[in-house]
Amino acid sequence: MEITTRTVGKGVVLDCSGKITLGPATMTVRNAIREAVQGGNRKLVLNLKDVPYIDSSGIGELVSSYTHVCNQGGKMVLLSPSKRVREPLAITKLITVFEVFEDEKLALEGS
Repeated sequence: MEITTRTVGKGVVLDCSGKITLGPATMTVRNAIREAVQGGNRKLVLNLKDVPYIDSSGIGELVSSYTHVCNQGGKMVLLSPSKRVREPLAITKLITVFEVFEDEKLALEGS
């Protein structure tokens, strides 16, 4: 799991690649999001286009990170989740909690 952070306008895009599963991958997600928030960023876009799989621990980390961002007065949205990421979000009904976008520009405007 690798995450590249880039600033676009007043938002931050976190480009994720690799599986988000229990262990170092979930810690990588947690650390990247918390660092972005600590840096004063309040508009976060989590780009999941290159994430082929997420397990229940990864889903839990997304929820935890989403809560952390919201508690800090920010907003986190998801960008381009693959089918294998979207399915567990739909099964757990979390797809109704997260705002999901397919276009980066719209995601940044929505965040």
